[in-house]
Amino acid sequence: MIASLVDMFFGCWHKNYSFPITARKGQRRNGAAALTGTYVVCLDCGREFPYDWQEMRILDGEAKGERALAATAESYAGK
Repeated sequence: MIASLVDMFFGCWHKNYSFPITARKGQRRNGAAALTGTYVVCLDCGREFPYDWQEMRILDGEAKGERALAATAESYAGK
């Protein structure tokens, strides 16, 4: 808990992102790409975030809620 408070005040704000990267079929996917197949990287700290090409936005479990993230995963799994 203390680490999350310190990170909130002194951690990365994730303002600079890379262009969305899509993993090809057959390639091993990292954790961020496992959800949608596409991810972006924070250029300041290196953290990876899942990216939704349909909505053209970064998916974040804290911002959207875990239920919405699960619904997005199900929609991609149904393709």
